Amino acid sequence: MGLTHFDENGKAFMVDVTEKHETVREAVATGKIIVNREVYEAICAGTVGKGDVLSVATTAGIMGVKRTSDLIPMCHILPITNCKVTFEMLPEEYAVQCYCTVKVTGKTGVEMEALTGVSTALLTIYDMCKALDKSMEIREIYLCRKTGGKSGEYYHEKKVEDSSHNAE
Repeated sequence: MGLTHFDENGKAFMVDVTEKHETVREAVATGKIIVNREVYEAICAGTVGKGDVLSVATTAGIMGVKRTSDLIPMCHILPITNCKVTFEMLPEEYAVQCYCTVKVTGKTGVEMEALTGVSTALLTIYDMCKALDKSMEIREIYLCRKTGGKSGEYYHEKKVEDSSHNAE
């Protein structure tokens, strides 16, 4: 399959999905932020000066999902039917793993929305903790899986999600 956002002259355009059938579509993306021990412990204890980091990052991730079409030029505006942002604390790495699951019944997928949700949530963690550690690193943002649509199911070879990261 070739690139779908370019015409025969190489000019970018939005893909026309008018004739596509609506299907239930879901995408899960993940990424993590590596922090220092002080930041990790502060997040776990809820003592970061700007507030409850993971609650704010959850809200930011959901907002990022809803605003994806404002950020990514060729994304369609989608009526998101569900979004779930979750975190897994990784003490051996001093890291926070983020998962974003997005669902829609529509004519195009929600992969970009899930990736944007993870990115926004992780950037929010950085923003809330940067006074304690400016050397934090956001890493390994990728699509774990997607279902629905013409191309069917996709599972990243690196990460097969368990059911705890599904939107409900």
